[in-house]
Amino acid sequence: MHWKNFSTAACRNAFLASTSPTLRLMDFFRFSHLWLIYSLPFEPFSALSSNRCGYRNGFYSSVQQRYIRNLRFKMSSKPYLIFTALHESHIQAAVVCAHSQNLQKKIRSGGHDYEGLSYVAKVPFFILDMFMLRSIHIDMETKTAWVQTGATLGEVVYRIYEKSKTHGFPVGVCPTVGVGFSGGGYGNMMRKYGLSVDNIIDAQIVNVKGKLLDRKSMGENQFWAIRGGGGASIGVVVSYKIKIVRVPKTVTIFRVAKTLDQNAIDIVYQWQHVADKQDNNLFIRLILNVQVNETDSQKTGRATFHALCNETSWAQSVLIFWTKSTLGTANVHDLLNRTQDLVYFKRKSDNLKKPISKDGLEVIWKRLIELQNVALTFNPYGGRMAEILAEESRFPHRAGNLAKIQYAVDWHEAGKEDYYINLTRKLYSYTTHMCPRIQEWHFSTTKILTWVSITTERTVTRKEKFMESSISRVISRGW
Repeated sequence: MHWKNFSTAACRNAFLASTSPTLRLMDFFRFSHLWLIYSLPFEPFSALSSNRCGYRNGFYSSVQQRYIRNLRFKMSSKPYLIFTALHESHIQAAVVCAHSQNLQKKIRSGGHDYEGLSYVAKVPFFILDMFMLRSIHIDMETKTAWVQTGATLGEVVYRIYEKSKTHGFPVGVCPTVGVGFSGGGYGNMMRKYGLSVDNIIDAQIVNVKGKLLDRKSMGENQFWAIRGGGGASIGVVVSYKIKIVRVPKTVTIFRVAKTLDQNAIDIVYQWQHVADKQDNNLFIRLILNVQVNETDSQKTGRATFHALCNETSWAQSVLIFWTKSTLGTANVHDLLNRTQDLVYFKRKSDNLKKPISKDGLEVIWKRLIELQNVALTFNPYGGRMAEILAEESRFPHRAGNLAKIQYAVDWHEAGKEDYYINLTRKLYSYTTHMCPRIQEWHFSTTKILTWVSITTERTVTRKEKFMESSISRVISRGW
């Protein structure tokens, strides 16, 4: 549908017909005002309203760009409307309207999706922005919390830390990421407690009909699907109920870097054999990149190991792990800071299933030095990750994986996207024979499940059978 044909009356009628009498009475005026004033991009917009931003609204640009984390998409397609929901009913209204009018909607939590999927589209669209829905209600008696999806991981860590110095939650690594746990949630406690999605016990979502559902009313199929399959494919997740877990009052963390001259190849080779088999309390992250000597510009390979041995609180360790903070500079209040330095970047993921040989590591470092700007990050599995069955959530990458690999490149120059993205593709191609890419099911972030066959072998595995049988669980009720 073209936005010039947008019907506010049809949207309003669809909303009123779909919701409960109580909600209709409560939101009739609010909803009518919302759409009649702010959904007409070809008409003048009125002054600022707290939860609607259109082209002629002075706050449009600041809201639109606030959560664009990748400069690659700074100048990409812009939405006709940004709807910053303040209440669950606003989400219901937006979903019903989009469905009735066949409008493209993008749902944005923290804006950290690498390819701009929450704020970029090739067709006219609007953004349902969740950043105002950021409440965190913690119940230390039951060791649970309800967290709205507009909150950030740093805010979750901070609020739990306020309540207890010996409790936490297995969040992802970056504090400014939004609480969009639907993709999995890789963090420093994944070997101890699993992913974020493994510690979700309830959720509230708005489905395609605008109904607000919890775990009981959505059913176990949809609850299974929203834990690990990516965002926006099943419904709009409003909030999660999470399990708060025990953490030591004092944890230890270290950062050690070794160059090729310091036997980095041998150390990395040994890391592959022990990182996923260590005590569940130990998580050692590995980053491979290039170090340039400032004196003579000589390049060498460098391996940096991050792990949870300096003593600090769990909340501080989150900052030290992600930033260049030290014990003396890490301030837990920084967890509430939503801003970050912006760069252009590209990320690509892989799974390490067998250790790479020393010869293979030597080749990788040769290529890293040749390409210079690309880095590899290894997040070890094992521990609790290997104990959780693949079918327990929509995230299937469990036992059988030694680590997840991330290919990363950052740059600052505009107009260089093709050049730098091609660097990651080259390195990914170089590592093909060292990281065999077997047949896997991949869940897309749309309604459809896409089968990606990377090899020509057609042996049906147990995992394939499981994923095949699971399709009906995902699409049985539709989004």
